[in-house]
Amino acid sequence: MFFVRTASERDLEKVRALLSETWHATYDTFYGVEKVNELTGRWHSLPALKAQVVRKNAEFLVADDGRQIGGMGFAAMSDTQAKTAVLHQLYVLPKFQRQGIGRDIFAELETCFPDAERMRVEVEPQNLHALAFYRTHGFNEVGSTASHGDEPGLPAIILEKMLLG
Repeated sequence: MFFVRTASERDLEKVRALLSETWHATYDTFYGVEKVNELTGRWHSLPALKAQVVRKNAEFLVADDGRQIGGMGFAAMSDTQAKTAVLHQLYVLPKFQRQGIGRDIFAELETCFPDAERMRVEVEPQNLHALAFYRTHGFNEVGSTASHGDEPGLPAIILEKMLLG
């Protein structure tokens, strides 16, 4: 059984491996192995993950069963949009998907931002499993972008969920 807890620096190597495996399983068919290697090398490096762990107005969670990290989530208050929390990452290792780990991480993240009125997430349009997950959890499409994160040419659907105060 996995328990959701706050991540620490000692978790980051396992989180980096989880993100690499999950990203290849999810995005290789969309972007190709080389592009996924480039993005995970930049976005999921140990320094990038460490910056997330120590970021103010943010929450970095892992699902841990005592032996391994099965999932992770990271969200932070928006620097540009008032009363908005942004869900930057929510990933579960493929072998543990559809067991409620993503749901449990998300449920915890939803409660971490008492000043937020809404939560936003950007999802690759071809990632039908992620789109279905977020829609099931109350998100609605509010827009789109041609530049997911800091990466031009990576389209994303912008979803938003109103949070209960």
